[in-house]
Amino acid sequence: MSDKRIAGDADARNMDSTLLVLAGLILVIGLVMVASASISLADKTSGSPFYYLTRQLIFATVGTGAGVMMYLLPLSWWQRSGYLLLMLAFALLMMVLIPGIGRHINGSIRWVVLGPFRLQVSEPARLLIFIYLAGYIVRRSDELSSSIKGFLKPMGLIAFAGLFLLAEPDFGATLVLTFTAMAMLFLGGARLKDFGLCAAVAALAAVALVFASPYRLARLTGFLHPWADPFDTGFQLTNSLIAIGQGQWFGVGLGESVQKLFYLPEAHTDFVFAVTAEELGLLGSALVVGLYLALTWRALLLARRAAKREQLFGAYLAFGIGIWIGMQAFINMGVNMGVLPTKGLTLPLMSYGGSSLIVSCAAIGLLMRVDRETRESGKWKSESTEVAA
Repeated sequence: MSDKRIAGDADARNMDSTLLVLAGLILVIGLVMVASASISLADKTSGSPFYYLTRQLIFATVGTGAGVMMYLLPLSWWQRSGYLLLMLAFALLMMVLIPGIGRHINGSIRWVVLGPFRLQVSEPARLLIFIYLAGYIVRRSDELSSSIKGFLKPMGLIAFAGLFLLAEPDFGATLVLTFTAMAMLFLGGARLKDFGLCAAVAALAAVALVFASPYRLARLTGFLHPWADPFDTGFQLTNSLIAIGQGQWFGVGLGESVQKLFYLPEAHTDFVFAVTAEELGLLGSALVVGLYLALTWRALLLARRAAKREQLFGAYLAFGIGIWIGMQAFINMGVNMGVLPTKGLTLPLMSYGGSSLIVSCAAIGLLMRVDRETRESGKWKSESTEVAA
């Protein structure tokens, strides 16, 4: 047997098939629902019914390549590059605000145009910050667990990044970044009193930001009474609720959604879950929710296993990615169902959009790498024990 064949078999044994299957199922369901939700809009705007599906397939291919690259690169490389990655994240967040570079869409400046592709900078920036944060926790674990200084330094960086995100404005991305970072630091050993103090300050700052802007206040409170103004502030949510209600138990049938026919705005992006509920019903929606719960649980399980094997950088990184994906999916579905205010967050691996899909696939690749190195560390320890014996 050739060396290449042996290496290939070893790689296959070191891959978490459960994680891969969960992510793959969500991605496939997303492709189907993006095709269904966008077919009328694509036909009207481009003349090609599968315009958005074709682009999403390209994004999925690029994302798969990004995931493979993440899987092949050792975690030590990412850990050593933490400072450079943090600088790159801040450069991206600053660049989008430069006049002439950032692109205005629906009142926000969140995208940088790269030829035929629009990069939403908050997506890669968040992942880069989480990679840096995992390295910081490993390097400064003693300081983090013994003084408030060790907690405030990374939170200062998060606050700085949040200011750029709020300038776009992107309140949803700021919320996900802050919550995930705080959770990572808490799991990394931050003292409860430091965590509680920072959480209280963050909550007060969020309240101040909401009440300082009539636009944010209207978006925050509009979801409470969407039927009070169903043709203006409540238009998107009321149509989302209609779509979910029409699905009942088994749905109206794949491709048969009525709300996607120019009633529900952003049906193939932020509100793809509502179209899924309408066409596949409660059972289909429950399947999607179950897949996200399983994916999040798997990521946290991988993190726990890595921590037990003393692969601390991988453990904190997997914790961060799992919390990030789970929280973003929860918020997106909550917005679709009217239990949370509109945030403009995508549904990871399902919503249409190159930036979100590619970065989500890259994050899955990192989780696969964490699992691989955890398995290999256990194998190495087992072999070392046998040799010593």
